[in-house]
Amino acid sequence: MNEIWTDLLDLGDKLAAHVLLSAAALALGIIVALPLAIWASRSQTVARATLGFASLVQTIPALALLALFFPILLSLRAVFGEGLPTLGFLPALLALALYAVLPILRNAVTAQANLDPGVVEAAHGVGMSAWQRLRLVEAPLAAPYVMAGIRTAAVWTIGAATLATTIGQKSLGDPIFAGLQTQNWALVLAGCIASAGLAMVADALLGTIETGLKTRRRALTWGGIAAVALGVAAALAAQFGGGEERRVVIGAKGFSEQYILARLIGQRLEAEGYAVDYRDGLGSAVAHKAVTTGAIDILVDYTGTIWTNQMERTDNPDRDAMISEITDWETRTSGAVVLGRLGFENAYGLAVTEARAQSSAIETIEDLARVAPQLTVGGDPEFFERPEWRAVRDAYGLRFREQRNFSPTFMYNALKSGEADVIGAYTSDGRIAADRLVILADPKRAFPNYDAIILLSPETGANAGLVAALRPLVGSISVEAMREANFSVDREENKLTFDEAARRLAKRAGL
Repeated sequence: MNEIWTDLLDLGDKLAAHVLLSAAALALGIIVALPLAIWASRSQTVARATLGFASLVQTIPALALLALFFPILLSLRAVFGEGLPTLGFLPALLALALYAVLPILRNAVTAQANLDPGVVEAAHGVGMSAWQRLRLVEAPLAAPYVMAGIRTAAVWTIGAATLATTIGQKSLGDPIFAGLQTQNWALVLAGCIASAGLAMVADALLGTIETGLKTRRRALTWGGIAAVALGVAAALAAQFGGGEERRVVIGAKGFSEQYILARLIGQRLEAEGYAVDYRDGLGSAVAHKAVTTGAIDILVDYTGTIWTNQMERTDNPDRDAMISEITDWETRTSGAVVLGRLGFENAYGLAVTEARAQSSAIETIEDLARVAPQLTVGGDPEFFERPEWRAVRDAYGLRFREQRNFSPTFMYNALKSGEADVIGAYTSDGRIAADRLVILADPKRAFPNYDAIILLSPETGANAGLVAALRPLVGSISVEAMREANFSVDREENKLTFDEAARRLAKRAGL
């Protein structure tokens, strides 16, 4: 319990960011929904079209809707310029605002449709204009119902905002995703409690406003509005009270190694006087696009990922030739800078338990192909969509009985529990040795090299001071040191935080 309380006390900046994102999305949803509701109340065609579109948006999973705004905003840079943000607050705001529209719009349209015809007729009779009828008659009568819709939208928005972590926006989803990755359930609970508590407080305050509107008690209405405004103002002060200093934004994909390396880089930069922020949980394609377009400043990426997914190459040269070509390609296509290799490789590899390897006489992927039709293969959420998997599958003729997706952490649990017989593991993961797993040999070299590299955005790569601060990291980390660091946050007992693991890794690497 003490651990949960400690984690809750550390969520101040994430809570403030979550409040601002949710409040802004709700406000934008209201601005869009209310005019549409007025228009829809005067036209059945408009009502059907607007409600149909809003309902359609609700059928799209929130995570997918958030992710879709990245390529949309990226394409809009051709119109609005390279300064248009593609990650973080803006795409999260737009996606969540769309989610907020439906309950507000539906309640407002329903309220307008159910107004007492006699009251509206009386307003006509005394000579009121359309604007006067709306302002003095329709709006006051519909207001309590509209507020009920706003309450529903607020709770939905606050809950869905936790998913904004996946597109680089700080939120209460940060501790939830980080906790799930490392099975730190105290951290997960802290994020859930904070998010649920925020939703309950928001619902109570908006309920106060709704009650005030229903009972025509202005003091209650304005008191609720003032409390909401104070909460948003406090979040603004917490978020921006420290000034507008330039912060170096370090991106990380959604697994432990990336979180640790991001903190290692961040700690080094902070020691040199830089202000640092993190964008965690990014997908591979989004992360690479973010650093090459300047949406983030620094990313640890992997040569094989860039080679196959970004450059769409199918050949497999040696590691020196590969990184040389990647460096030239990044410079030519985006201006991003490859600072160098960190010193270890984190390759994909197909892993089985020692017991499975012995019982089925499996040593290579060729051996695996023989028994694959009786086995279930598991991988992380993007593994089976990557060209590397397709290349390995086709090179060896792999055909499995079943294919299942797991989060990186649960993938290893699935192998131990028998939910999967084979997994697409990471070769620098400490759980390979701890769980006594066997990485199957790849005699056809279908998997490429996956050297970890530091990738800098074009602007960051031109910053000589920052480059000098990061240069000692090049070639400093062995695979053994990285496995130890990864396992220190992934093990079931005596877990280290990402920051603690990064400090220990720096010490072992002599940094």
